[in-house]
Amino acid sequence: MSDFTHNFWSVYVAGLTVVGILGCLLLLWITARKKVAPSTDNTTGHVWDEDLREMDNPMPRWWMWLFVLTIVFGFGYLAVYPGLGRFAGQFGWTQAGEYEAEMAKARTELAPLYARFAAMKTEEMAANPEAMAIGERLFMNNCAQCHGSDARGSKGFPNLADNDWLHGGAPENIRETLEKGRMGTMPPMAAAVGSPEEIRNLAHYVLSLSGSPHDSLRASLGKSKFTACAACHGMDGKGNTALGAPNLTDDVWLHGWGEAAITAMVNHGKVNVMPAQADKLTEAQIGVLTAYVWGLSHRANAVR
Repeated sequence: MSDFTHNFWSVYVAGLTVVGILGCLLLLWITARKKVAPSTDNTTGHVWDEDLREMDNPMPRWWMWLFVLTIVFGFGYLAVYPGLGRFAGQFGWTQAGEYEAEMAKARTELAPLYARFAAMKTEEMAANPEAMAIGERLFMNNCAQCHGSDARGSKGFPNLADNDWLHGGAPENIRETLEKGRMGTMPPMAAAVGSPEEIRNLAHYVLSLSGSPHDSLRASLGKSKFTACAACHGMDGKGNTALGAPNLTDDVWLHGWGEAAITAMVNHGKVNVMPAQADKLTEAQIGVLTAYVWGLSHRANAVR
């Protein structure tokens, strides 16, 4: 991509822009010079339906002046706004600057509204209809793309409406996830487990932990291989929120259920990324969003 940030492309784009505008002026000049020859019938020679002829009249003057004014406006626009390669324009306007100005204005206007919730605990906000209405809008704009509008997720994206939490479901855990993001890594473990048959046996043992349908003989053979997984998931398979290692005993499957899904995970591993939101949302917005996400599975017990 470095080739496309070279100064040549800036000059190239600017040159094409100027040449295009000058080309339009040249075409207008050529058109304006056209005169109707008095010795002809002023048609193109095309005839339709025996008597419908195409005339060859010059362009109306008002129309041509409209084009000229458009070109003058184009040159004026390029002088004050960016449009000629890297030339920033006399106004120094940028899309990023406009965005930041609008966001700053919005934060200023919304600050009094969020100030009402700053002193409230997460449980109190989760019971406040106005806070939850704001939290829902924040969720729809920033989280629903991955977790769904109902927050129930999909394959590879956690369900936020249940009580299964990879990194813990306390308000402080949810807030940390929103602010800093998360990187979940399951390394390929095939080399540590053994042969394909041993991996299949391990998969059935993992299925047995949650009472899922499995081959009991394979599960008994795969139990000893689970030691390769216990460092993260624990010997009892109940996971570790400090590492983001999922609980394998609760029959909740983030990346798919069954022998094929588990063997694929052991063979290839998986990396999941939850992007940090601290650079997009204010501290007050993250507080309200934390309460909304927490409330999805706890609202029935929230303070009222």
